[in-house]
Amino acid sequence: MPLLEVENLRVHLPVRQPRLFRSTTAYLRAVDGISFRLNAGETLGIVGESGCGKSTLCRAILQLTRISSGKVLWCGENLADLTSQEMDKKRSDLQMVFQDPTASLNPRMTIGSAIGEPLRVFRPDMDQGSRHQAVQEMMQAVGLPPELANRYPHQFSGGQCQRVAIARAMILKPKLVVCDEPVSALDVSTQAQIVNLLKRLQRTSGAAFLFVSHDLPAVRYMCTRIMVMYLGKVVEIATRDELFENPRHPYTRALLGAVRSSRQAGRQDARIVLSGEMPSPMDPPSGCAFHTRCPRATQWCRKEAPQLDDMTASHQVACHYRNDPVEAEPAARAAGPRV
Repeated sequence: MPLLEVENLRVHLPVRQPRLFRSTTAYLRAVDGISFRLNAGETLGIVGESGCGKSTLCRAILQLTRISSGKVLWCGENLADLTSQEMDKKRSDLQMVFQDPTASLNPRMTIGSAIGEPLRVFRPDMDQGSRHQAVQEMMQAVGLPPELANRYPHQFSGGQCQRVAIARAMILKPKLVVCDEPVSALDVSTQAQIVNLLKRLQRTSGAAFLFVSHDLPAVRYMCTRIMVMYLGKVVEIATRDELFENPRHPYTRALLGAVRSSRQAGRQDARIVLSGEMPSPMDPPSGCAFHTRCPRATQWCRKEAPQLDDMTASHQVACHYRNDPVEAEPAARAAGPRV
């Protein structure tokens, strides 16, 4: 049984639109029918442009955002069916590391108190001495000297604050840790240190990770599988090596082609340069959501949305032309689907 199973998850956020005499309600399709599985000890990367729904998906999985439909099965149990009190009992196994480390910490609490707070909430059986020992051990595990426990967040750098946030998330030994762009607010050298720290903690703890990031080299280093999102949907999901060596969706190839360190950047025949902006999730395009920016789009793409189908046992793609050679020209498919 998978540790986490997401089935056809949708998060449609109501947005009031004022009119002359009355207001109407439209819906922003932040997450629009996503399904995937996550096994124990696995790290799944989630990539895509800003606004594609990555953070909303993570918050919906942790029940921090109300879902519109679908299921989030945790060890076979649907989290959406739980009461708030029942969900609170699950929180010790479900932890999150946020993008802005300083905003996620209480400025009035010392870092020792911040790291130890989850123990006070979820482990009331522990005495003060045991909590103090656990905090010291956790600080050492994330590379912070224990003698700094009585200092406050404003006395630390951004990288050190992120280490505090990671220690706070890991001290309960959770089964799932959601990392929502944990290195985007840090400088390059610090990013590498934090990614190495997360990988080491994941390996020693055996926890499953959801790793959201725009940094594709970091995602490749950190993750075992990668999921690519576009406008609230999954367009491709595969193992790390399959996705980087053989990307099949045009959007995935465009993302990889924009990164100099990826092997695709030097292949002019496979490189796709995106033009225009991502459409609004308030009014997504008909058919394939990517067809407005795809250089290979045909009438078939504009009329019918592709399903996320298997190319191999570990590689799924949502594209009508997923089996076509990468070098194929758009003109060869202008007539639409072949019989």
